[in-house]
Amino acid sequence: MGKKNIKGISTIVLHTANHDNDNFSHTTPIYATSTFTFSSADEGMARFKGDDKTRLYTRWGNPTFNVAEKTIEALEARGLTNESGAPLEVKALLHSSGQAAISTLFFSNLSAGDCLISHYSLYGGSQELMQKVLNEAGVKIILIDIHNEDLLLETIKGNPTTKLIHLETPANPTLQCVDIEAVCKIARAHGIKVSVDNTLATPYLQQPFALGADYVFHSATKFLNGHGSALNGVLVGKDLEFMNTKVWKWHALLGGNSNAFDAYLLIQGMKTLELRMEKHCSNAKKVAHLLQQHPAIKHVNYTGFTDHPHHAIASKQMKEHAPLISFELKGGIDAGKKFIDAVAICTRAVSLGTVDTLVSHPASMTHMSIPKEEREKYGITDGLIRMSVGIENIEDLEEDITQALAKAQA
Repeated sequence: MGKKNIKGISTIVLHTANHDNDNFSHTTPIYATSTFTFSSADEGMARFKGDDKTRLYTRWGNPTFNVAEKTIEALEARGLTNESGAPLEVKALLHSSGQAAISTLFFSNLSAGDCLISHYSLYGGSQELMQKVLNEAGVKIILIDIHNEDLLLETIKGNPTTKLIHLETPANPTLQCVDIEAVCKIARAHGIKVSVDNTLATPYLQQPFALGADYVFHSATKFLNGHGSALNGVLVGKDLEFMNTKVWKWHALLGGNSNAFDAYLLIQGMKTLELRMEKHCSNAKKVAHLLQQHPAIKHVNYTGFTDHPHHAIASKQMKEHAPLISFELKGGIDAGKKFIDAVAICTRAVSLGTVDTLVSHPASMTHMSIPKEEREKYGITDGLIRMSVGIENIEDLEEDITQALAKAQA
């Protein structure tokens, strides 16, 4: 059984590339160096001419990055084949953050005069990058309800310079989901590439390449790392030549490379991805039902509920439902603030995907740059609370949430 044939998530993260080093180290070494030496001028010239950029200069690549990249490649492509029936090969580029990775995605695929179409429900940083940076660089940004296939087709036909459709599914923090396969089918018929932000789902729950996506993007700071210990982002693509040339060039020139220490922490975090996600999802399901049945709650966004508008989409393309919940208390923002202040076990912090449960207020934190009328149209109200459910003992978690809800209504 070769390493290319392994299919289990935990086996992949433990054995894809972790032991591939010249010094036979059991764990991946941290190559804390800015540059790499040559034994001769000829060797240096040969390396610069070659495809391997991991031993030249750390802005271009690093052996520690390479282990993280190979692991994520194997996770996203596991069990998949290309059009010829051979195992699917993809290329990952590790970045310093999710924002750096999505910047490489956009700048390598879009130029002034091109058009980018996306669903209107997005992470605040992604939307701000589109509207304040890409837009000023001459890229036309169109945010629509992509669930409406007729509207998507009409938008594509009305904007023939469309080069990329970007999806975030499930979306942060509204949990809206988009049918990846349906959008990819439409995009492919018009020669348009599709990128998918897979941060919330991770490869454990969802494989966008299996549904036709051209790129998969992660803020690896979140569930992939899982411990809130480092910033990382990753961009994965199917077109190997394009990824190794133009995309790599933009990655290197923008300077959004990771560092060996954060890459090492990501590698260690991914080793428990499957175990963590199982517990995250199990806890989230129980917390969502607790919230749904509590009299202090106005509404809960959780794709596991059959009355969630995108329950069918999530159930079709995901293994389980993502462990992110958003909800609004009766009493709006005042009750929400009391709830956040009252939690004792849950952690008051932005970000998501850490082993501990995090609670935050999107309207004043992660989405504060989005105008109120715009974010409310997308379901991000002043009273909305976001909860990234951790792996704590579920009884302790339920008790903490229950006591905080009681104080919020006092």
